[in-house]
Amino acid sequence: MTSCHRAVVVGGGAVGGMFAQLLRDGGASVTVVDVAARGDLRADVTAPSPELIAVIGAADTVLLALPEAVTLKALPEVTAAMAAGALLVDTSSVKAGIVDAGPPGREWVSVNPMFAPSLGMRGRPVAAIVAHGGERVEGFLAEVTGWGGRVVRMSAVEHDRIAAVTQSMTHAAILAFGLAVRDLGLPLETLAATAPPPHQSMLALLARLMSQSPEVYWDIQAANPHAAHGRTALADGLRRLADLVDAGDTHGFDDALGELRSLFGDDLAIHRDRCARMFAILQDEP
Repeated sequence: MTSCHRAVVVGGGAVGGMFAQLLRDGGASVTVVDVAARGDLRADVTAPSPELIAVIGAADTVLLALPEAVTLKALPEVTAAMAAGALLVDTSSVKAGIVDAGPPGREWVSVNPMFAPSLGMRGRPVAAIVAHGGERVEGFLAEVTGWGGRVVRMSAVEHDRIAAVTQSMTHAAILAFGLAVRDLGLPLETLAATAPPPHQSMLALLARLMSQSPEVYWDIQAANPHAAHGRTALADGLRRLADLVDAGDTHGFDDALGELRSLFGDDLAIHRDRCARMFAILQDEP
């Protein structure tokens, strides 16, 4: 992007702030719009003022970093205000409904950074659903790559199904672990002092989730229509494990672990070695 590029980022939260800074670092002139006092212009994008309409109309790129429901409500107003050749980008965490509601003919890419913005983009995956492709879409995705992101292209339905596993089900497992630890009533200090690396890792993951807003994790569980299937599969997996152990079925247990080994295929060693590196970091900590 060049210094004459003008972008509007609607939503001054963590995701919007990350993209605004990256765009500015690339030389763009960026206006951050937020309904609260978290941006350059305080305005409601679902009921845009003449000032906001003018700002959107002058932009080459309009990026919506908003919850899905707000994005859906804002789309008609935003797209009506945009210049004919401007690019639309959204960062909604659920894609199918958003992409289906989009205006035909306008270049538009729906992205989802699959990481907490505080971690930074370098080396991390960014899911990309190209709703309506073109030069501006490809230019934006090239910019994401230039920022260090790993662009992973997929369909909207594929994104939502994958996110239900990588986010909804994963977070559900961590939260369920935390609820179980609480219910068992053992002192956390003693657990942490004696915990082997897998348990330390689970405690660290739980602590990270507990350091964020509950609304973030509610949205991950409640907004994705496929999330319930992930939670059901997680519960089924735990029940299968319990049934094997309770029945003393060592052969069934061996078979189940064989199924899990085959899941990795030729990549088993890659993930095993990554775990070893993670555990080495835990060992080095005081």
